[in-house]
Amino acid sequence: MGGMSERHDVVIVGGGLVGASLAIALDRAGRDVGLVEIAPAGALPPVFDQRNLSFAAATVNALTALGVMPLPGAAVGPITRIHVSRAGDFGRVQMDAAQYDRPWFGQVVVARDFGQALETRLQGLQRLARYRPARFLRLGATVDGYREVVIADDAGERTLLARLVVGADGTRSGVREALGIGVDEHDFQQTLFVARVRPARAPDGTAFERFTDTGPTALLPRGDRHYGVVHGVARDQADAVLALDDVAWLARLQQAIGWRAGRLLDSGPRSAYPLVQVLAQARVGERAVLLGNAAQTIHPLGAQGFNLGLRDALTLAELIEAADDIGSDALLQAHVARREEDRRQTIAFSGGLARLTSNPAPLMRPLRSLGLLAAQATSMQSMLVGGAMGFRGEVPALCRGAGA
Repeated sequence: MGGMSERHDVVIVGGGLVGASLAIALDRAGRDVGLVEIAPAGALPPVFDQRNLSFAAATVNALTALGVMPLPGAAVGPITRIHVSRAGDFGRVQMDAAQYDRPWFGQVVVARDFGQALETRLQGLQRLARYRPARFLRLGATVDGYREVVIADDAGERTLLARLVVGADGTRSGVREALGIGVDEHDFQQTLFVARVRPARAPDGTAFERFTDTGPTALLPRGDRHYGVVHGVARDQADAVLALDDVAWLARLQQAIGWRAGRLLDSGPRSAYPLVQVLAQARVGERAVLLGNAAQTIHPLGAQGFNLGLRDALTLAELIEAADDIGSDALLQAHVARREEDRRQTIAFSGGLARLTSNPAPLMRPLRSLGLLAAQATSMQSMLVGGAMGFRGEVPALCRGAGA
């Protein structure tokens, strides 16, 4: 069974956004955790790059309670207004946080800044064992209530023992594969470009989203006088867009988003990500659970991916805090049940809106216009706001601002 130093209440495979956040939440709950990370000490995982993350209000509440926010030394951009439109269609949706007696709907942070804040918190945890750099190899048997987790590090193979194994290892999850869980995939035939752009006038807190036949374009207000840009293109156009020089790239963005945010002056480096929705056909196995992109990789429309994954993780932490056997079937099924409504609605919103707004059929135009006009109505807008802020279904207590 291995040495006592390698036994843990929970072993988390994956030290990215969701895995690291869960480790912090479980330490708060008094649990002993092993974190298996691909990145060596002193380096951040690749996911913590220059991408822009949009944190819903529920996420900001939770990360504040966990001691991660505010991000030390980082500029954070509050989203105080949201403007949504579609090229060629009538109607638009405009939402203002002040109308809901809130200072903002969410906050925009740079992934690298967030990663550094998580790393600072992880370094201060007393009940955390970090295995890095290490690779997950396979799952073993369950003996006396512990599941074997075989990893490889610089010293070779070693076996960890866990009451509960958490697969937070991304879209192509090795833990999911080891559990024999299949996936349902949908290729949106789009590629998403992400960059930082500098406008002539500083962002005023408004997030812009503009839909076209080939994909969405969004400008997210950062805290450093820049916008984070997200630009979707048809897959067969991706190579040509990647090859554009900065002048042509900025002209393309300006045409896509219009002049609502003023003139775009220059751009940072571009990164490209093919858009493929990957949904796990099950989220739990024997003393194991999938979280984050391992459970669902969804369309980034609405910026709900990490926000959903964090709510999954914090719900799990709540259940573990009150449980005797933290890997029991009863606990895992309770987790699935509590997360079902939020997960279903978020996936339906992101994927459904992506399909609707990118459909070029002429008959869809009046339906989309009516939809935008309806969404501007107060009752419908309130539902949209609640979902965008992360308050769908049974929300974890930390997301509601409790227990800070």
